Amino acid sequence: MDTTAFITSLVTSLLIFLFLSLLYVLLARRPKNYPVYYPAVLIREEEGKGNPEVARLRTPFQWLSEAWRVTESEIVSFAGLDAAIYIHLLDAALKILSIAALFCLPVLVTVAALSDDYARKARPSTGGSTTATNSTDATFSGLNKLAMGNIPERNAKIWLFAIGAYWLSAAVYIVLWTKYRRISKLRKSVLSSGARPEQFAALVRDIPRSHRDTAQIDAFFRRIHPDSYERCIPVGDLGGASKTWKAMESTKAKLDRAQAGVTSSNRPHHKTGTLGLLGPSVDSVDFYKEKLREASERHKSSKTAAAAAPPGRAAILVFNNPAAAAACGQCVYSASSAGRWVTSPAPEPRQMIWGNVNIPWYQRYIRQAIVYTLVALTILFFMIPIGFVSAFSTLDKLEKLVPFVKNIEKIKVLSTVLQAYLPQLALIVFLALLPTLLLFLSRMEGIVSQSHVERAAAGKYFYFNVFNVFLGITITSSLFDTVKKIQKEPNSTVSLLGAAIPPAASFFITFIALRFFVGYGLQLSRLVPLIMFRIKKKYLCKTKEDIRAAWAPKDFSYATRVPGDMLILTIALCYAVIAPMVLPFALVYFAFAWIIARHEALKVVVPAYESYGRMWPHIHTRIIAALLVSQLAMLGYFSIKKFVFSPILVPLPIATLLFALITNKIYYPTFKNPPLEVTGLTKEHIPTVSSIVTAYTPSYLDEEHERDKFEDARSAVTSAGIAAPPV
Repeated sequence: MDTTAFITSLVTSLLIFLFLSLLYVLLARRPKNYPVYYPAVLIREEEGKGNPEVARLRTPFQWLSEAWRVTESEIVSFAGLDAAIYIHLLDAALKILSIAALFCLPVLVTVAALSDDYARKARPSTGGSTTATNSTDATFSGLNKLAMGNIPERNAKIWLFAIGAYWLSAAVYIVLWTKYRRISKLRKSVLSSGARPEQFAALVRDIPRSHRDTAQIDAFFRRIHPDSYERCIPVGDLGGASKTWKAMESTKAKLDRAQAGVTSSNRPHHKTGTLGLLGPSVDSVDFYKEKLREASERHKSSKTAAAAAPPGRAAILVFNNPAAAAACGQCVYSASSAGRWVTSPAPEPRQMIWGNVNIPWYQRYIRQAIVYTLVALTILFFMIPIGFVSAFSTLDKLEKLVPFVKNIEKIKVLSTVLQAYLPQLALIVFLALLPTLLLFLSRMEGIVSQSHVERAAAGKYFYFNVFNVFLGITITSSLFDTVKKIQKEPNSTVSLLGAAIPPAASFFITFIALRFFVGYGLQLSRLVPLIMFRIKKKYLCKTKEDIRAAWAPKDFSYATRVPGDMLILTIALCYAVIAPMVLPFALVYFAFAWIIARHEALKVVVPAYESYGRMWPHIHTRIIAALLVSQLAMLGYFSIKKFVFSPILVPLPIATLLFALITNKIYYPTFKNPPLEVTGLTKEHIPTVSSIVTAYTPSYLDEEHERDKFEDARSAVTSAGIAAPPV
């Protein structure tokens, strides 16, 4: 990318961001748009937990000051601990890159700017022409002259870049260590703040066939936990009840819409054929009333079948104190096989994936192997279109495939804009297709909680980004320039591909700028949700429930946000020393991300679940993986520069692996399982057994079914003396 296209990209991205910011200021002040811009505030108002006037936008920069001032405890209260952990990721990235910039920008950029390797290679040789092997180097933009690529081979100045590699690594170690300690204390504080149903429950899977009976399960665990065990909640096959409940709810919503259209002179009608376009016309209200009656009968039958079905392989175990439940979730109960009586801490009730609970252990291993094979194939085959796009991402290369592009090049303004945005937009489109697939595959592994599914999908997405986006774009960006040289000089493959690392920096800088200017501009302005809300409200919403569903707030979508931010951090870490000019753009990206995330936690997002910070070990591991990729990339590029002392960087990957091992041993166990230290709740905080049973009853099982199935949970006094409310 030449300098003109680079500047064009940055300027147009900035103008788009300013326009979107102005749009937000204008639109967020209109009361009819409040459901889009303040959905979390509206929810809190309904619950009597917020003042409607406090959160409204009165001045253009009010949202900035409010987001800046909001405390961590308020974020946890409004958006949950998981949201606070996500903001800690952005804060950690800001601190790491700020520390790196203190050395890399003033020292390494200055050293590179005062060197002249590109200019020297661009000078004509004795024969009066540029050497063939250096013709690519001669076309590098001015931005590349501020990078390590402008340092001559075997030059003593490379020592400063080696120091920069150690400086960057130390910054990561220090920030991650302090963050892990800080977040561990925050998690402890939240877990100690009050009692929740999941603190009194454990999940047991792979119950032996000979014990799949409520009485036998009770006898097994009461013998081991005589003073603390209360009862079990067997989990059978609930798939039929789930399907009929969804069908019944869908029919109920259609009936409500039909009744909303009834007037004294007109009753709504519709056709019963394909897409409502064919078949006989019927009265909508009468039709859906009959359909609802049929759906209710089917649901009642499916619930009866679920209640009569034999117990499954799993059950929720209820205890009368959280310490016993936590201990149960960490114990090994079978002396004969690892695939029997497998216990784990019970997930939060609202994130239970009931369909996965009864999957046997051997199926889980097989599913996991199949899923990871599919993910590996996805990574492998996605590199083909991404490599193709990156190879044809500039107009001069694209015209080799599509001749009419020559006509576009004649229009200077259009040519400059396309050259600035074509590769980045193509990459963003490809990345938008992936998250849904990864979430589906993670769910198919047999994972029982939604938070775990999102963590698993985020991990897959991160490695996809590293292998396909970062490495794929870096290697293939100069594919057409290097393939002929590789054919002529096969021994030069490593050096030629390694030389592609610095030139790719300008691509990634533009990519980062596009992400924070345009991406966060759209995120702040909420233009897309606003348009969708107005369309739905005008043409699709007929009841209050429809309108509420149209603006219902969501959570932070960690499965896509975390990998996206980790991609930017990986790029920044890999280029911080090799091409330090990436750092200012990455810092601006994470500054925007940090302030907008705090704003959204205050006014926009509502947590769909709470995993109590289980995402942080995942984030910590991926940051270490990004640092490891960075260190290996630097080691390779130092060798390309023929730096004799390149082995001085070998201790860095070793130190990173040791750091990962130490932090994993010290901190991870407190996140994997609930620590017993935080389970000392007072008597008045203890919930009733019936409330725990109700919490772990799927929403599609009504009160009548609960009474039949869990009758003993509603006795006047349970076995451990916990009072249950009268029925």
